[in-house]
Amino acid sequence: MLTSPLLRSVKARYPDIKIDYVVKKQYADAIKYNPNIRKIFFYEDAEIDITENYDLIVDLQKNIRSKQITKKIKAPIVSFRKMDIEKFLLVRFKINKLKFSSPIPVRYAQTIGDLSLDNKGLEIFIPDNIMSDFIEGNNIAIAPGSRHFTKMWPEDYYITIGKKLNEAGYSIILFGGKDDRELCKRMSNEIPGSMDLSNDDDLLMTVVNMKECLALVCSDSGLMHTACAVKVPVLAFYGSTVREFGFTPFRNKNLILENNTLSCRPCSHIGRESCPKKHFKCILEITPELAFNGLKNLINS
Repeated sequence: MLTSPLLRSVKARYPDIKIDYVVKKQYADAIKYNPNIRKIFFYEDAEIDITENYDLIVDLQKNIRSKQITKKIKAPIVSFRKMDIEKFLLVRFKINKLKFSSPIPVRYAQTIGDLSLDNKGLEIFIPDNIMSDFIEGNNIAIAPGSRHFTKMWPEDYYITIGKKLNEAGYSIILFGGKDDRELCKRMSNEIPGSMDLSNDDDLLMTVVNMKECLALVCSDSGLMHTACAVKVPVLAFYGSTVREFGFTPFRNKNLILENNTLSCRPCSHIGRESCPKKHFKCILEITPELAFNGLKNLINS
């Protein structure tokens, strides 16, 4: 989804251009119905056979796998600048060379040179036959999961804010993928009137349901970007990661809650399995009361 502004802007500038896309099968739903894409190739372990003739290859991964693919295609290549050295300096030595860096979608566009993005933000396309599971109303979405522990707001904090929102007249809808099913089930059992719509990584079903919500409360995660793609306001918690890495809610109404009093942040550019300082203050000091008040302001602003 973070590439969707680039695809849209390239197509707007060059209407006759043909864009093919390479992606893992597990992420295909994010771009499967995008009208700016002509053809989608799937790759697993770099086993892919692309025989088309291309004028340009845009490598936004710039890793071993993408290099294995692109070296087989005879065409000029431009690659995304990942700023690995800058991220290393910020994480290890707190030397911030990323203070004025752009969000990832903008940096993707900079890969092609003078391409400028429009103001529409992220997007995802859903077939008309996929319908929502519930009726719209005072629904607040909560997506508690994340791939890394140090990016996750605590389960009991989510339950607390869920109960407070329920008392305030909102219905809680829980979202997550296959790895979040047990977590969402436990939370649903604790939050009165909540609905558990976690699923086995059915992104398109998640999207149509999330569109019926007033806002999403979540970690710095993929579902945060999903909400942005359907213009659902986002309240996001940033623990071990920081805004400078570029993965912030893009051109969408949002509120990021983070603890800026700590000298140990960031401790990772992707997240960790535990707090290296053992106190986890980056997350634990973002209280449910702070989040509840912030969410009210976000919804009403």
